[in-house]
Amino acid sequence: MQANGAGQGQDSELSCLNNSAQNGESSSAGEAHTNVNGLSTTNNGNSVTSNNTVSSDANSVKKKKRLSQSEEDVIRLIGQHLHDLGLNQTVDLLMQESGCRLEHPSATKFRNHVVEGEWDKAESDLNELKALMHSPSAIVVSPTVQQLRMKFLLLQQKYLEYLEDAKVLEALQVLRAELTPLKYNTERIHILSGYLMCSHAEDLRAKAEWEGKGTASRTKLLDKLQTYLPPSVMLPPRRLQTLLRQAVELQRERCLYHNTKLDSGLDSVSLLLDHACSRKQFPCYTQQVLTEHCNEVWFCKFSNDGTKLATGSKDTTVIVWHVNTSHQLKLMKTLEGHAYGVSYLAWSPDDTYLIACGPDDCSELWLWNVQTGELRTKMSQSHEDSLTSVAWNPDGKRFVTGGQRGQFYQCDLDGNLLDSWEGVRVQCLWCLGDTRTVLASDTHQRIRGYNFEDLTDRNIVQEDHPIMSFTVSKNGRLALLNVATQGVHLWDLHDRVLVRKYQGVTQGFYTIHSCFGGHNEDFIASGSEDHKVYIWHRRSELPIAELTGHSRTVNCVSWNPVVPGLLASASDDGTVRIWGPAPFPDVQDAEGLSGTDLFDWSSYFN
Repeated sequence: MQANGAGQGQDSELSCLNNSAQNGESSSAGEAHTNVNGLSTTNNGNSVTSNNTVSSDANSVKKKKRLSQSEEDVIRLIGQHLHDLGLNQTVDLLMQESGCRLEHPSATKFRNHVVEGEWDKAESDLNELKALMHSPSAIVVSPTVQQLRMKFLLLQQKYLEYLEDAKVLEALQVLRAELTPLKYNTERIHILSGYLMCSHAEDLRAKAEWEGKGTASRTKLLDKLQTYLPPSVMLPPRRLQTLLRQAVELQRERCLYHNTKLDSGLDSVSLLLDHACSRKQFPCYTQQVLTEHCNEVWFCKFSNDGTKLATGSKDTTVIVWHVNTSHQLKLMKTLEGHAYGVSYLAWSPDDTYLIACGPDDCSELWLWNVQTGELRTKMSQSHEDSLTSVAWNPDGKRFVTGGQRGQFYQCDLDGNLLDSWEGVRVQCLWCLGDTRTVLASDTHQRIRGYNFEDLTDRNIVQEDHPIMSFTVSKNGRLALLNVATQGVHLWDLHDRVLVRKYQGVTQGFYTIHSCFGGHNEDFIASGSEDHKVYIWHRRSELPIAELTGHSRTVNCVSWNPVVPGLLASASDDGTVRIWGPAPFPDVQDAEGLSGTDLFDWSSYFN
């Protein structure tokens, strides 16, 4: 190996030296050696070659092609991974044959001293490493500051190990004579001094949130120290695994149908093939058709725990369905008496209660106890009201409701009026997670935020056409709007910008409800006036699935928040369709469409 001047040319220092002496041209008698060409030399020095190998004389003349920088990097990554697996002899052979070096000798010496807990030697190694810290890849601070930070981390570990060994005087000496004079991170030094009061080792480890003296804490320390060194000197820990994990995550993100939660580790996937989910794993197939309603079905909504589905209809009933472990839906309760029909439903945060609203000419609101089937509250402030939308406060103790005749109320569970906002013609409502802000779309083609505590309001979204309905993502960042004659729009509520317009759906002046759904809410679904259900990946404007089966307008869709492969749709044809993955892997898709076939899932699960 050739060494360059201190602080210069670290990358070239670690490059492969492809000369004949390192290519293993000869092997002395009495040695056993195997090279990549398949040449084996026995203990008596006789050579045996396969038909596919080149003679040793030819090898001695032939020079290896000089490796490129990327090829050297790959060899070092493989070497590090093999080293982590304990295959050190293989690493030595790989480095010898390639002419590469896994890391700088000073870094190797430093690593060994840290692992062995030889703190004085490790501290001395820092002076050698300081000269190697000039690199664009390193943290953008001066080498002196980097060395100071590294020294602080070393002394901190030394101090804690003395304390665990009950060597209080030695620990105190490190604190006073070595750590404090650094004049660095004095706040941390004050915390460290408090550990002198720990009565036993377990107390120290708990308060310091430290693994204790040994390999675990020293390996963790090495990982921190490496961040101050350029990768040409010492590779970041487990670098190959990090790159592979990033590649897998990127493939998942680009997979249009990825809809499952996988382990973040690499053991759950194959590295031999690109990641690709099949369309057959996606909820594109009719799993059930629920026909218990006897008129148009205007709304459907899964409960927050995913175990129930509520559907509201023009037939004046709400039906609550139970989702069993096989993802089959069974009728659980029928809630009757909604004279005007049911056009909107909202589950309480704990799924104990369900609120039902009617169409424009309905002035009443029903609050049901789902478990008992009892009506807790029937609220009506005035016969002239129009209560068509409702949203629960995240605390579960209040809700807001309103309609297009200018009513906007905040009430408790008994229907008592807590606050009101006059003159707001509400089309749709949503309560944000801060428990203070209520979003309301109104007849001015906008969504405004209202704060009932300080009575302030502000404009958040402004469209050019009427907003028929909207919903908000779980993190409160994104809003999904169904806009009259325009379709489905995605807005960023924080930045107040239109992110995307989704294509394909037919949206006139009917109220159609879309939803976020799937794993990590990566997907968007919407009903349509052309009798279809459309599904998009959130990042793609074109639909990835168009589900057919309904015979009239699809008014509402709801994605199960717990089971990513379960989707419900409600239609004017009087049915509710439950969509799921294909029951058998050999099911064939129709060209461009899915969901046209009805499967008997009850027989499949039984």
